[in-house]
Amino acid sequence: MEKNIVICDTNILIELYKNNQTIISNLQKIGEENIAISSVTAGELIFGALNKKELQTIKKDIDNLTVLHINDMISHKFIELLLKYSKSHGLAIPDALIAATALIKNLEIYTLNKKDFKYIENIKLYKD
Repeated sequence: MEKNIVICDTNILIELYKNNQTIISNLQKIGEENIAISSVTAGELIFGALNKKELQTIKKDIDNLTVLHINDMISHKFIELLLKYSKSHGLAIPDALIAATALIKNLEIYTLNKKDFKYIENIKLYKD
């Protein structure tokens, strides 16, 4: 049975690094080959590295994941989402980019912060 690709929010990867067993179990259910991240998440992980050793670990992990890069369609959707939700719901730039990627690619988002996305029309959130 083939599973769908799931975009993991940054907080999921952070919890993975913290050895959160619930997150690890859910990621195993999804399957490594079905896990994707936005280039925004890759950037947030790199930026948040505490030192060069941690940076190398993060780079190695990113290299083993599918990274979904921002293109024109995602960029247009991103701006549309910010216009619609930034003032009414406080949609932040990284979340808007991740949501735009999920919407354009028609993928679910796995996040611990469902409140950051649930109000976005047509968004699909991974149910763990």
